[in-house]
Amino acid sequence: MQIKAVCFDLHGTLVYIAEPISEKSASDLLVSRGYDVYPQALDAAWQYVSFVDYPKYGYRNWSAQIQRVLQRLSIKADKETLKELTRLYENAKWTRFPDVEDAFEKAKKMGLRTAIVTTIARFKFKEALRPILAKLDILADGYTFHCEKSNPKIYLKTLEALNVDASEAVMVGDDMDLDIRLPKRLGMKAILLDRTGQSYSQQSRWEADSIVKNLNEAIDALTKL
Repeated sequence: MQIKAVCFDLHGTLVYIAEPISEKSASDLLVSRGYDVYPQALDAAWQYVSFVDYPKYGYRNWSAQIQRVLQRLSIKADKETLKELTRLYENAKWTRFPDVEDAFEKAKKMGLRTAIVTTIARFKFKEALRPILAKLDILADGYTFHCEKSNPKIYLKTLEALNVDASEAVMVGDDMDLDIRLPKRLGMKAILLDRTGQSYSQQSRWEADSIVKNLNEAIDALTKL
């Protein structure tokens, strides 16, 4: 079967956070302002909002998502505290990997349709990917199809939007469960991206259709599939 489309994971595949914000930093800010919020509770609320609330409601910016996190913690922060928290998270630098633009250029020259599949809210990373957005056919985040990435629906709806069968598409990503096993169960091919040189098990190596070190190798591997 001819490959007609390639889908990409986001975090660890196309972008990374150069200066991530820790729950402790956010907690320290809240505690200093008189709010009784500590790292574990903040992390739990953030995860819930990211994976459950965002697919339902689709927050458009940091401020909206942070307000929802605080609501989950039964906290109604004053405007100045909300502004400080928003600035804190906005300073997290979502950064494009250097091989992304070349990979998308090659994919389009091959006539492939392209997609990003992620739960992460697009407002967080869209600016980092601005140079390749014109080469992107579908950007499926958690809100696009109202589900997070472990739900097969996000892949099935992406394939439907790309107008390809599962057997005509390849997923590229760095997570064995979400980027390799799940797409393959649906009938897709899957390429494991190992940027960090992790020692994957022999079983993992059998499960992936190919293992590559960067996106240029991933595009080259497509021709072999």
